[in-house]
Amino acid sequence: MSLGVNELKPKTFFLYEDQPYVVLETHHLKMQQRRPTVQVRMRNLANGKILERNFAQSDVFEEADVEKQKVKYLYGHRDQYWFSYENDPSKRFELSKEILGDSTKFLKANTVLEAVSFEGNIITVELPVKIDLKVIEAPPAIRGDTAQGGVKQVKLETGASLNVPLFINQDDIVRINTGTGEYVERVEKG
Repeated sequence: MSLGVNELKPKTFFLYEDQPYVVLETHHLKMQQRRPTVQVRMRNLANGKILERNFAQSDVFEEADVEKQKVKYLYGHRDQYWFSYENDPSKRFELSKEILGDSTKFLKANTVLEAVSFEGNIITVELPVKIDLKVIEAPPAIRGDTAQGGVKQVKLETGASLNVPLFINQDDIVRINTGTGEYVERVEKG
C-alpha cells in the first residue's frame, strides 16, 4: 500500500531507500517562496539509527509490511534485552539497546508488549502507551521549595529517572507516557 507524506504519522511503518522505518514525529514546515515540506523524525528498524528528513508533499512511500505479535519482556543484562513469545514461552529472542532505544528505561519484567517483525525477523517491540511503575527512590519534598516549579527527580523500579510533582513519594506507583517519557499521574500511594 502506498502512503502519502501526510499519512506518515507517529508509529507508521514505511520503507525509505529499501529500509524499514517507523515514524517517531512529524512537523509541517511552511517556508516563504517554497513549497511546504514535512519534516519526519524516524528510526531505522534494522539498525536503530534515528534520521530526520524533509519530504515534499508529492513524495509517496510504500508501507512496510510488518506483523505484530504479543511477547513478554523477561530481563535485561548488559544492554541485551530478552523476550519470549506469549503463545510459546519456550521460544526466546533478544534485542539490543541500540534497537530498542529509549524504551529500555520503561521495560519491566513480565510486561506484555507487541513485537514488530519485518520479513520474518523481529525488529523491535512497542511498549504500551502508558505503563505503571513503582518509585524506588524519592527525595523528600521540602516545603516552600518551588524554585524548580514543583518537580523533583525520582528513581523508578526499572532504574530510570523521572521528573514528578513534589507530592510523589517512595513506593508510590506512577503512570508514565512511554511516548514522551513523562509523568502522567499517581496510580496508587505507597
